[in-house]
Amino acid sequence: MPLSNTLDRVDADLAAGRVPMARQRLRGLVSSYPCDLTLRRRLAEVYRLYGDAAEAGRWMYLEEDRDADETAAFEARYQSPAWRMTALAWRGPEALAGTAVAEERLGAVRTACAERLGHAVDWDDPASYGAGGYEAHQGPDGGGRLSGVVAAIGAFLGLTVTVGVWIRGVIALFE
Repeated sequence: MPLSNTLDRVDADLAAGRVPMARQRLRGLVSSYPCDLTLRRRLAEVYRLYGDAAEAGRWMYLEEDRDADETAAFEARYQSPAWRMTALAWRGPEALAGTAVAEERLGAVRTACAERLGHAVDWDDPASYGAGGYEAHQGPDGGGRLSGVVAAIGAFLGLTVTVGVWIRGVIALFE
């Protein structure tokens, strides 16, 4: 479906109050056209309708007129440079950004990620900024492996107690 047809459908969805459908269509368009800053701006506007400042900040991150509170919310949610690279969903060289501001911001995120990981990273190779390292195990909320281990131990103990109570009940039944 051509871009203009989908944008017409987005407008119709918004006019009819179908915000989730408009958001879904725009997310698909940004995925297909990651270098189109206009689509990112439209998606940010939809997230503002939801009151989601972090997502609005995510999609306005490359814009000169971005909102400082939205940017701070985005950076708080996606604390590491690798998570920001993933969240920005950019593909291709920064030169495709179309504006000097966007190009500079993309370069800053990529450089920060490369410095933190200690090796070069590439927008077109997500494995270069996450797979196999610490960043791959750290969630966008900053949680890491420890929270996963604690949750697994808790689940194991809960299951063990439940099974123990069940077995004790069966033994008591036959006494």
